[in-house]
Amino acid sequence: MRWKRPSAPVRELIRQCAQITVNPRAEWLDELDAEVLAASPPIAADPELAAAVSRSNRANMYFWGAANVRDPGAPVPPNTGPEPMNIAREVARRGLTAFTLDAYRVGEAVAWRRLMEIAFELTSDPAELHELLDVCSRSISAYIDATLAGIAARIDQELDDLTRGTHAERRETIALILDGAPITSKRAEARLSYALTGPHTAAVIWSDDPAADMAGLDAAAEAFGHSAGVRPLTVLASTATRWVWIPSGSIDIAVLRDWVDAKPDVRVAIGPTGDGVDGFRRSHFDAITTQQMMARLHSPQRVAQFADVELVALVTGDTDRASEFVRHTLGDLETAEAELQHFVRVFVAEQCNASRAAARLYTHRNTLLRRLARADKLLPRPLAQSSVNVAVALDVLRWRGR
Repeated sequence: MRWKRPSAPVRELIRQCAQITVNPRAEWLDELDAEVLAASPPIAADPELAAAVSRSNRANMYFWGAANVRDPGAPVPPNTGPEPMNIAREVARRGLTAFTLDAYRVGEAVAWRRLMEIAFELTSDPAELHELLDVCSRSISAYIDATLAGIAARIDQELDDLTRGTHAERRETIALILDGAPITSKRAEARLSYALTGPHTAAVIWSDDPAADMAGLDAAAEAFGHSAGVRPLTVLASTATRWVWIPSGSIDIAVLRDWVDAKPDVRVAIGPTGDGVDGFRRSHFDAITTQQMMARLHSPQRVAQFADVELVALVTGDTDRASEFVRHTLGDLETAEAELQHFVRVFVAEQCNASRAAARLYTHRNTLLRRLARADKLLPRPLAQSSVNVAVALDVLRWRGR
């Protein structure tokens, strides 16, 4: 593309636009993420990939803005930094390459819409506005095209790497099992070196930090197996995610939690134990559901079992409705101290038996009753009339964090 240098006044307007995009408002970034992910449901459903897209959105906006602050109106080179290259790697490993172009084009449209608003705020001169919008339109389009070309090249490289070696065979075999494809158990077991008979417990082990030591994820997979005294089957789902299965249902969750607590970058979602090939599949999908819930709620919990979060996962499928439910159910108890919430939670869990709850809490029964009386004053409805809803709302709070 032949690039004509804009006039001096327009160069100054471009610089002002760029300075705003380098320091965007939070709501602009939220809008960008929301529209990009809404256009790519498979990406939005994957917490790790959705987070990577969000980081890439910000990096791409900053890259274009910074280039135009330095030299307003000049061609912007492609962004081949770590964020877009990480996107290329992850979509290749997940088989989602078709969605990458759509996501970038949606992001381009959102950014262009916002830039037009900025431009109209900076000048009302028709000639300046025409030149400003023309230059910025060509600049953004060329920048995105060049960046996508770099991503496409990296995707091709990743796909070439993935089609060689045992990893590709193992991942392909797992995909066939999970999809219910007609592959015999004997053949699958030979390719995986893992028996598909008997019990299976699946886990998803991942990190939200792209700079984390990925060797720690492999160590976490081994720790998951060690907690049950067996050797795990591990599949590289992506750079920052491992899919793991163990041929056992006897997990020492306390041992696993202790190990994870010492590794701040690692998170673990565990499915229920199931038998045979169907159990192998079901446990994995429930582990995925658990991971998605933890990511959706930005949960501070590091280890979660599906059995503990199944109801919360259902309730929080719509996060806005879930927040309304918590607010309407708990009233002022939602913002009360965690200890009071814990007392109420235990009381309901013990079927509203004060003596049993007090024993479990290692406190005097009268102390518990005083706490419950205080909770009643904070609740919109008395606990005796809403104990089930209160217990569910408090569980949502526990997993969501404050």
